Amino acid sequence: MSDKLMLGLPKGSLEESTTALFAKAGYKIQISSRSLYPVIDDPEIDCMLLRAQEMAMFVEEGMLDCGLTGYDWIKEHNADVVEVCELVYGKVGRNPLRWVLAVPEDSPITCVEDLQGKRISTEAVGMTKNYLAEHGVTARVDFSWGATEVKPPRFADAIVEITETGSSLRANHLKIIDTVCTTTTRFIANKAAMEDPFKAAKIKHIALLLKAVLEAEGKVALMLNVQEKDLKNILESLPALHRPTVSSLSEPGWYALNTIVDEKLVRDLIPALKELNATGIVEYPLNKLIP
Repeated sequence: MSDKLMLGLPKGSLEESTTALFAKAGYKIQISSRSLYPVIDDPEIDCMLLRAQEMAMFVEEGMLDCGLTGYDWIKEHNADVVEVCELVYGKVGRNPLRWVLAVPEDSPITCVEDLQGKRISTEAVGMTKNYLAEHGVTARVDFSWGATEVKPPRFADAIVEITETGSSLRANHLKIIDTVCTTTTRFIANKAAMEDPFKAAKIKHIALLLKAVLEAEGKVALMLNVQEKDLKNILESLPALHRPTVSSLSEPGWYALNTIVDEKLVRDLIPALKELNATGIVEYPLNKLIP
């Protein structure tokens, strides 16, 4: 048994959003530009910055107890790890990303079977080879060191590239003909670490808090006071996570309501509640939400 958990944090595009996520979960992480070992305000955790592309491999081998990486890189390495939880967040948005098969707009290639004997450029070589094998296609797969969109048609017949909207591909006159993999961030753990009572408990604790932060995004809490005669109408018009909490106030005939709603609804909801005679309306943000 160890009294330290070795946590891998993704370096690069996910670095800033990951530290922000941990901060909301209650973990303050300080990253120095001169060190790959961030400082975290939990004496039971040691951190290391690594590229997301390498994370699954090192977690599988036990060099890290756990870490955050994309589902795509787990597939790329065929990593035998425990997927503790899915965390849908990224550099900018909260939408899953796709690895897609794309070809030039004027290419005669219309499906994966047309790639027989062709040449493909990608950063996800292992995933692409597995994809081709699943379709019974034999093709040459070259590792791309970047600028993959400009490889066709001179250096490749097709590419497998990651995208959110496809705008970069369209700008380079490429069309998508299939989706190879849909990916989101995953919190993964080493199998042996999950057999260690201390490490397993710590990993589950972190996962609970990270999921709670993401669950709270886009939601706010509302408190309001209402008279008994208006209670039924307000309850019927009030959206809630499950059901509003209704508590009696010290003044007879008055109640306090507490509920959680989508933030985008509040601008219309608060005036509507006021028209239904609600008073003392208070809106406040949420850091964490555990259903």
